[in-house]
Amino acid sequence: MTDFNDEEITDFDEILQNNIPESLLPKIQKLLYGHNVKKLKVLDEIETLSNVFNFELKSFRFSAEKEELRMPRIVRVGLIQNHIVLPTTESILRQKNALYTRIKEIIAIAAKAEINIICLQEAWNMPFAFCTREKQPWCEFAECAETGTTTKFLQKICKELNIVVISPILERDEIKSDIIWNTIVVIDNNGIVLGKHRKNHIPRVGDFNESTYYMEGNTGHPVFQTAFGKIAVNICYGRHHPLNWLMFGLNGAEIVFNPSATVSGLSEPLWGIEARNAAIANGYFTCAINRVGTEVFANEFTSGDKKPAHNKFGHFYGSSYVAAPDGSRTPGLSRIRDGLLIVELDLNLCRQVKDFWGFQMTQRLEMYAKSLSDVVNPDYKPQIIG
Repeated sequence: MTDFNDEEITDFDEILQNNIPESLLPKIQKLLYGHNVKKLKVLDEIETLSNVFNFELKSFRFSAEKEELRMPRIVRVGLIQNHIVLPTTESILRQKNALYTRIKEIIAIAAKAEINIICLQEAWNMPFAFCTREKQPWCEFAECAETGTTTKFLQKICKELNIVVISPILERDEIKSDIIWNTIVVIDNNGIVLGKHRKNHIPRVGDFNESTYYMEGNTGHPVFQTAFGKIAVNICYGRHHPLNWLMFGLNGAEIVFNPSATVSGLSEPLWGIEARNAAIANGYFTCAINRVGTEVFANEFTSGDKKPAHNKFGHFYGSSYVAAPDGSRTPGLSRIRDGLLIVELDLNLCRQVKDFWGFQMTQRLEMYAKSLSDVVNPDYKPQIIG
């Protein structure tokens, strides 16, 4: 077997296609991805433009059973994963403007596919510099969620193209002592800021010591009512916490997006499992978006994993995908290329799956609530018999 550099492996599906007999491939894909994911045909123009602008394009759809009393509730989501455009040593303004240009290109092409909601990757308008523990110049990327340049840039796009955009940024709370947060901003299809949510769980693992910059969020588990359905955002590390996923479902989410920044050698074995499990357990669609590429910084830094000092903390492996409440999921985007994943959803599937499996009907929230209230008491004793 050929040995591959981690950054040379494109994606899992390519490995399957190159090594599984053609007659057997559809059966293997059905076992891996479920029965309810089908390819979605998009305009040839979109395929052409994706090649011109050098990003991977994949498109799929999930269907639901026809109902007598409800019409289909069709929504198209777009997930964008991308490299940073300029080196981290370039000026802040040049780095941001280069990313604005790149994302505007991809969003414009996505709009041709009649996308309704687009989610960008975690901290999309900057390098993921939080693990360096350097405050400057990285804190200069922080901006107001409501009036910052990134929000203003996207507001024009949302209004012009009639789309909702989820924009993960480094937020500067200018009203409250200039505190910094890891935040997503939801911009509605009319260009108005619908609201924001701050990251609930902050990693302290390996190089990812992000509490140097921001602490756990204070916005709870908000669900945003849009013209295209009820959406929520579980930011990055929150995907490791099942109760975080649960609360978005209890608040009525139909689609939960998970913009992330995570590297190979750390989380990749978990990546394809967690968002898919959350979709099944909570009866909603999940959209997992990861950065792509290797970002290099001028100064070396150390972490708690005993490795020598280094100036990059791994390869962001992309692999963005969407999972449905019935357990089906799309293949992922590339591990190494910029990409746009277009997925058509019928939100009626959420209720249909809940009716079939009864997970929400049979859960015991009152029992869990009592147990959890007991656990947080300092004198709690585990329920161990024997």
